[in-house]
Amino acid sequence: LSSSSGLTHESHRKDVEQVYLRCSEGSIEWMYPTGALIVNLRPNISPASYKHLTVCIKPFKDSAGANIYLEKTGELKLLVRDGERSPSRVYCFGYDQGGLFVEATPQQDISRKITGFQYELMSKGVAADLHTASAPCRPCSDTEVLLAVCTSDFVIRGSIQNVTNEAEEQESIIHVGVNKLYRQKSKVFQLTGESGNWRGQIKTLLECGVKPGDGDFLFTGRMHFGEARLGCAPRFKDFQRMYKEAKDKGLNPCEIGPD
Repeated sequence: LSSSSGLTHESHRKDVEQVYLRCSEGSIEWMYPTGALIVNLRPNISPASYKHLTVCIKPFKDSAGANIYLEKTGELKLLVRDGERSPSRVYCFGYDQGGLFVEATPQQDISRKITGFQYELMSKGVAADLHTASAPCRPCSDTEVLLAVCTSDFVIRGSIQNVTNEAEEQESIIHVGVNKLYRQKSKVFQLTGESGNWRGQIKTLLECGVKPGDGDFLFTGRMHFGEARLGCAPRFKDFQRMYKEAKDKGLNPCEIGPD
């Protein structure tokens, strides 16, 4: 978390402050914005790898007081307009497309404003996987499922307990009861209640039309801004079939034990 305040620059309204961030994910919070911030993302990796990175930002729900631009060699491209209300909207761009320039907008009372956003740096392959704009609800092929088992941030066998639709955010929340936890990088799925059942929530696009249904699924996906996002999710019996077929041919990319 990087935090800054414009009140310390009240006498220099056109001040431009540089911020350097070394983490691959985090957040920026700019209280009482005046002037501008240049946000320099400098992850602790080889500069030669920068061209393979995608940067994604997600403004705070109540972020206000500044415009966010993509800046490269003095040219500004508006990314997020001050006051734009798009819940859960994520903005992504290639690391080599430029840096972030956050410019305060004129305000009668800056003390009421806080500009902020979360950010993530990821490989372009992972970013493309998260934002498959062409067909985000398309069922995965056998090959894609088997690869997802190896590379996803979470892999679980479970059932759909309920689905909550959030029209404003254009998302569905899948409430999952976990029967077997193969992997999770974050504590999204946890033991709840006295019964000792594992449960968790996975988000996906509203347009995918997910509904509660009987039977077990293999849920895979990635963590994105602290939330579990759905990737491939075949019925578990279909996964067992494709896993066995691949294993018999020696083609499965990794071992998981599907029983």
